[in-house]
Amino acid sequence: MADTVLYDLVEGLATITLNRPDAMNALNIDTKVALRDALLHAAEDPAVRAVLLTGSGQRAFCVGQDLKEHIGLLAADRDGSGEGSTMSTVALHYNPIVTAIAGMPKPVVAAVNGVAAGAGAGFAFAADYRIIADTASFNTSFAGVALTADSGVSWTLQRLIGYGRAADLLLFPRGIDAQEALDLGIAHRVVPADELAAEAAAVARRLAEGPTAAYAALKESLAFAAGHTLTESLAMEDELQRRAGASDDHAIAVNAFVNKEKPRFTGR
Repeated sequence: MADTVLYDLVEGLATITLNRPDAMNALNIDTKVALRDALLHAAEDPAVRAVLLTGSGQRAFCVGQDLKEHIGLLAADRDGSGEGSTMSTVALHYNPIVTAIAGMPKPVVAAVNGVAAGAGAGFAFAADYRIIADTASFNTSFAGVALTADSGVSWTLQRLIGYGRAADLLLFPRGIDAQEALDLGIAHRVVPADELAAEAAAVARRLAEGPTAAYAALKESLAFAAGHTLTESLAMEDELQRRAGASDDHAIAVNAFVNKEKPRFTGR
């Protein structure tokens, strides 16, 4: 793994850290490739039962595209010396990253330690649970640099806060502080900045000890229901519940309940 993205796996919890603090964890090509590959690795590794995504330093979770690199690539596109379009990064990097987060067959917690802007906000929005520092903020930022939404923001943001509010934040990008993020429903929990790492790790660790296959089914059912009718969603719930009912963890949970014990899930 490149040193721009750190990967640590301990007792089922994979912690993935964007590691360019001097650049506010901005996304250059190396970082995007490393993040994409880290997430895909976590998704495929049976030893991983939950993922914690965060940024290094105190200033930023991720401010999105590294504009210093981007401006040079745009110039190369225009004079014909570039290899393909600069904006191919959406298909090559941003889309696979967001798909890996949202489609991860295990829960993903975003610990937002500072500014989350543009694609950085999109990555946080795609996570299943967002714990943010009281000093953190969000900004869609795309229109401010004459771009449209990417990194899934057009899909995730309106599902978090509704179409009207999403359109407002995309058309008129601005900073959204921690309290407003909580009020809007973007954040699940706000904690003091110096407690964020411990609180987020505790939440993610609890998920890593839980019924992983059931969590995967919950994520699948929510994603399916977002674009299907009630009748179709009921059929999907039936299919997923049959699968969950046949799992080892369901049997473990039922036996533990009968015996008045705490279940010790295996993730299977």
